[in-house]
Amino acid sequence: MPLTQENAERSAPAWTDADLAADVHAAPDKPGKVRAMFAAIARSYDLNNRLHSFGRDQAWRRRAVREAGVRLGDRVLDVACGTGDLTHLFARTQAAGVVGLDFTREMLDVAVRKRAGLRADVAAKVDYVEGDATKLPFPDASFDVVSIAFGLRNVGEPRQALAEFARVLRKGGRLIVLEFDRPSVPVFAWLNDLYCGWLMPRTATLISGDRSGAYKYLPRSVGAFMSRRELLEAMREAGFTQATARGLTMGICACYRGERA
Repeated sequence: MPLTQENAERSAPAWTDADLAADVHAAPDKPGKVRAMFAAIARSYDLNNRLHSFGRDQAWRRRAVREAGVRLGDRVLDVACGTGDLTHLFARTQAAGVVGLDFTREMLDVAVRKRAGLRADVAAKVDYVEGDATKLPFPDASFDVVSIAFGLRNVGEPRQALAEFARVLRKGGRLIVLEFDRPSVPVFAWLNDLYCGWLMPRTATLISGDRSGAYKYLPRSVGAFMSRRELLEAMREAGFTQATARGLTMGICACYRGERA
């Protein structure tokens, strides 16, 4: 195949070794790098999630849906929806409608294909929109639940995204955030660091054939992101009350919940 400019851009790494040696959250054009990274791994994303979480990623999403407490007629916005796993779980609740938003077209393409395999009444609830978490294309107070799973740390300005989540939520609406965390028990923390920092990047890269640096970026993005305390404080500053965090699976992951004041 001739090496066109488009092909050259796709084969070039989104995250270079120099980028990864620094704070990835301070990288120039972080949103562009994240978009390129997810475009590169979209087709193998679900497989790697299942394999490298030992299936726990779906359990974490089911917990997020329970924490949201979806009521009959609620409207749900799933931000950074990726390939639609959490979006489709919300569509199986009493929600009247669920919007999945992502800024990587290739991820949304996978989500749309997966929606076609849902039961007709469930699929009918789901709409997909390409958009930016920091500039949501929705009116004020238009949703009852906003969720974001493993996506907040990938946003260029996480605090701006939280403010947008508060803007589009109705009073009393619920925000649910899933994010990776670091276990507090030393032996579990050591095992998690070994697995996520050394083994997983190698095996996930091999499975996906990735050249974007996605699975090298992952552990660095988790390690450099806000702590649990800092994220809870950021939620409060954005206008969320009753902000709580629950550790899942020995603290590998945390489920955050807040209510729109």
